[in-house]
Amino acid sequence: MLDNPGFAQENAYALYMSQLHECSYLPGRDARNLFLDPMAKVNDELYQQLIDRGFRRSGCYLYQPACPTCTSCVSLRIPVEAYRPSRSQRRNWTRNSERYQIKLLNSDYSEEHYQLYKRYLLQRHPDGAMACNSPGQYTQFLTCDWADTQFIEFRNAGRLAAVAVSDLLPNGTSSVYTFYDPQLTQEGLGVFALIWQIYHTKELGLEWVYPGFWIEACSKMNYKSRFRPFEYWTGQQWVSHTELVAGK
Repeated sequence: MLDNPGFAQENAYALYMSQLHECSYLPGRDARNLFLDPMAKVNDELYQQLIDRGFRRSGCYLYQPACPTCTSCVSLRIPVEAYRPSRSQRRNWTRNSERYQIKLLNSDYSEEHYQLYKRYLLQRHPDGAMACNSPGQYTQFLTCDWADTQFIEFRNAGRLAAVAVSDLLPNGTSSVYTFYDPQLTQEGLGVFALIWQIYHTKELGLEWVYPGFWIEACSKMNYKSRFRPFEYWTGQQWVSHTELVAGK
């Protein structure tokens, strides 16, 4: 257990440190995570508090990186009212919003979704342990009984092209995971799905989209900083992206 003088003591929640393991994003680096006590009773308020301190959800676990020699994983949040799409994002939106039909579903298991998820992992992450996930592992990774999770379908003429998994929070939405048909990689569906979530969150009257970790040195994770403006979590507070850029 980690004796955390901030959140943990203020709220009487235990935090636990994982063992060192190989980083799944940056080869050759060791990773370690800080977890909320798995026995803690999580509600919307607690989930929001943790998201606002840089935590993320994986299954029913809430965690944040706590690597001993690396701080490359940076939590971001996007203020939906202030979001201004870049030129390439506007082109993506114009092209794909006319092409794809979008539907919000609950988190019930779908074999069609699972088969798309498997194809995506085998193409994008063939060497990762997740590529062998069973239906049960897939469900445990993406859903949890205390989370208000929606699966957002993107279809073209009835054909399933992509699924974005998103959690509804009191102050925004959290983008948990997105997977798509690997044959449609050039369509920019990951970017399109995040743009859609930003606009949808704005329609709901909420303030933030939490897209997860930005990792500058990881090509699969560095696109998130192109959604501007954004704020990043320093470990103590949220700071405007302009300060991050200025510090480089």
